[in-house]
Amino acid sequence: MSYPPPPPPPPPPAAAAPRSGADVAISVVILVLTVLMGAVAAFFGVFSLAFLDHCPPETCSVDGAVGAVFTALLVAAGVGVIGLVVTVVALVRRATAWPFALATFVLCGVTLFVGALGYGAAVG
Repeated sequence: MSYPPPPPPPPPPAAAAPRSGADVAISVVILVLTVLMGAVAAFFGVFSLAFLDHCPPETCSVDGAVGAVFTALLVAAGVGVIGLVVTVVALVRRATAWPFALATFVLCGVTLFVGALGYGAAVG
């Protein structure tokens, strides 16, 4: 009894597109700056809530201030995680990733700025 010949070896994979070192470096730096911005915002947000004891009740809403700070921090954290995942997926696919990292940084900054405006409106 004769067996069929083994299948031919698969063709070699096409050469993968080279990964841009500048794209990786820029993406990582921007994402690290995003994390640092979030950490600084969390510190100052919690720090600002610690000194609301002198806030006059006629013009100040402690609940509004707490809501503004924590909502902004949670939304910015969510945007940051989603942006990180999208950026890493783009890097793994060897696609240009720095625009996603930059968009993540900008969106987190806008979110934290809006939260700061909400805090100012609540205590002002």
